[in-house]
Amino acid sequence: MRTMLHLSFALLLAVGMLAPMAAATADETFAGKISCAKCHLKKAGVTECQDILTVTDAKGMKTEYWLVKNEATGHQCSGEVEATVTGTVAEKDGQKWLTASKVTKK
Repeated sequence: MRTMLHLSFALLLAVGMLAPMAAATADETFAGKISCAKCHLKKAGVTECQDILTVTDAKGMKTEYWLVKNEATGHQCSGEVEATVTGTVAEKDGQKWLTASKVTKK
Protein backbone atom coordinates (compact mmCIF):
# COMPACT_ATOMS: atom_id res chain seq x y z
CA MET A 1 0.00 0.00 0.00
CA ARG A 2 2.81 2.39 0.85
CA THR A 3 4.57 1.62 -2.40
CA MET A 4 1.41 2.39 -4.34
CA LEU A 5 1.07 5.70 -2.51
CA HIS A 6 4.69 6.61 -3.29
CA LEU A 7 4.25 5.72 -6.98
CA SER A 8 1.06 7.78 -7.18
CA PHE A 9 2.80 10.75 -5.60
CA ALA A 10 5.76 10.43 -8.00
CA LEU A 11 3.41 10.27 -10.98
CA LEU A 12 1.49 13.36 -9.86
CA LEU A 13 4.76 15.21 -9.32
CA ALA A 14 6.02 14.27 -12.79
CA VAL A 15 2.77 15.32 -14.47
CA GLY A 16 2.77 18.57 -12.51
CA MET A 17 6.29 19.37 -13.73
CA LEU A 18 5.53 18.52 -17.36
CA ALA A 19 2.27 20.43 -17.65
CA PRO A 20 3.84 23.92 -17.56
CA MET A 21 6.42 22.87 -20.15
CA ALA A 22 3.69 21.64 -22.48
CA ALA A 23 1.81 24.92 -22.12
CA ALA A 24 4.96 26.94 -22.77
CA THR A 25 5.63 25.16 -26.07
CA ALA A 26 2.18 25.63 -27.60
CA ASP A 27 2.24 27.15 -31.09
CA GLU A 28 0.80 30.62 -31.55
CA THR A 29 0.03 32.46 -34.79
CA PHE A 30 1.05 36.06 -35.43
CA ALA A 31 0.32 38.36 -38.39
CA GLY A 32 2.59 41.26 -39.16
CA LYS A 33 5.50 42.44 -41.29
CA ILE A 34 8.87 40.70 -41.62
CA SER A 35 11.94 42.84 -42.24
CA CYS A 36 15.69 42.63 -41.65
CA ALA A 37 16.93 44.21 -38.41
CA LYS A 38 20.29 45.11 -39.97
CA CYS A 39 19.51 46.06 -43.58
CA HIS A 40 15.97 47.50 -43.44
CA LEU A 41 15.40 48.56 -39.82
CA LYS A 42 19.05 49.52 -39.20
CA LYS A 43 18.89 48.47 -35.53
CA ALA A 44 21.84 49.65 -33.46
CA GLY A 45 24.29 46.89 -32.57
CA VAL A 46 22.98 44.39 -35.12
CA THR A 47 25.93 43.29 -37.27
CA GLU A 48 24.36 40.34 -39.14
CA CYS A 49 21.14 39.97 -41.09
CA GLN A 50 18.35 39.03 -38.70
CA ASP A 51 14.63 38.93 -39.47
CA ILE A 52 12.08 40.52 -37.17
CA LEU A 53 8.31 40.11 -37.28
CA THR A 54 6.61 43.36 -36.23
CA VAL A 55 3.04 42.86 -35.03
CA THR A 56 0.69 45.82 -34.50
CA ASP A 57 -2.28 45.26 -32.20
CA ALA A 58 -5.71 46.94 -32.36
CA LYS A 59 -4.49 49.84 -30.19
CA GLY A 60 -1.53 50.53 -32.48
CA MET A 61 1.05 49.05 -30.08
CA LYS A 62 3.94 47.34 -31.90
CA THR A 63 5.62 44.17 -30.68
CA GLU A 64 8.81 42.83 -32.25
CA TYR A 65 9.47 39.12 -32.47
CA TRP A 66 13.03 38.22 -33.48
CA LEU A 67 12.81 35.17 -35.74
CA VAL A 68 15.05 32.23 -34.90
CA LYS A 69 16.84 31.19 -38.10
CA ASN A 70 15.60 27.79 -39.31
CA GLU A 71 14.34 26.16 -42.49
CA ALA A 72 10.85 27.68 -42.06
CA THR A 73 11.93 31.33 -41.91
CA GLY A 74 13.97 32.10 -45.03
CA HIS A 75 15.22 35.70 -45.09
CA GLN A 76 13.80 39.13 -45.96
CA CYS A 77 16.79 41.44 -46.48
CA SER A 78 15.37 44.42 -48.34
CA GLY A 79 12.07 46.03 -47.54
CA GLU A 80 9.34 44.33 -45.61
CA VAL A 81 6.73 41.74 -46.42
CA GLU A 82 3.40 40.95 -44.78
CA ALA A 83 3.39 37.48 -43.27
CA THR A 84 1.65 35.10 -40.92
CA VAL A 85 4.02 33.16 -38.67
CA THR A 86 3.13 30.17 -36.50
CA GLY A 87 5.54 29.06 -33.79
CA THR A 88 6.63 29.24 -30.18
CA VAL A 89 7.76 32.34 -28.31
CA ALA A 90 10.54 32.55 -25.74
CA GLU A 91 12.07 35.58 -24.09
CA LYS A 92 15.85 36.04 -24.02
CA ASP A 93 17.85 39.12 -23.06
CA GLY A 94 14.71 41.27 -23.03
CA GLN A 95 13.69 40.28 -26.57
CA LYS A 96 10.91 38.01 -27.75
CA TRP A 97 12.23 35.21 -29.97
CA LEU A 98 9.83 33.35 -32.24
CA THR A 99 10.80 29.87 -33.41
CA ALA A 100 8.69 29.44 -36.53
CA SER A 101 7.17 26.15 -37.59
CA LYS A 102 5.33 27.78 -40.51
CA VAL A 103 5.74 31.09 -42.37
CA THR A 104 3.27 32.29 -45.00
CA LYS A 105 4.39 35.42 -46.85
CA LYS A 106 1.83 37.46 -48.78
